[in-house]
Amino acid sequence: MKMSEAKSGQHDLKHEGDHNHSHNQSGGGCEDIPVFTNTEMIVREDILAKAKELAALMSTSSEIEFYKRAEKQIEGNSNVQTLINAIKKKQKEIVAFETFNNKKMVEKIEGEIQALQDELDAIPIVQEFQQSQSDINYLLQLVMSVVRDTVSEKIELEKD
Repeated sequence: MKMSEAKSGQHDLKHEGDHNHSHNQSGGGCEDIPVFTNTEMIVREDILAKAKELAALMSTSSEIEFYKRAEKQIEGNSNVQTLINAIKKKQKEIVAFETFNNKKMVEKIEGEIQALQDELDAIPIVQEFQQSQSDINYLLQLVMSVVRDTVSEKIELEKD
């Protein structure tokens, strides 16, 4: 052990399980924590099956259905596609001007991009699409929270 490690009370260990991390000399090691290899970390098939079942169920939700419809409308809207392509072109221009350290042109193009983005965001179908993305994100967060909270409750009950 190095002198600096002795002063801090920390040292790096490499041990079974092939992982590195610091251990406090006063205890708190990995003795009670099982070590798993990558192949052992494969999730049980029944858990994966339930996750896939939940994903399939969620894909039939009204939020997902609305998202799919809005996405198709956006893909078929030439005005929206023109604006998206113009924004992508301007983003490439920014990269080129950044390479030449031309801050003035970068700022000019950033303003142009913002104007194009504002125009795009003002289109009702784009607003609906963005709202549907937000709704799906909320649904996913809600499901994750329910799973996390349920697992946490189960762990807490087992501690008692």
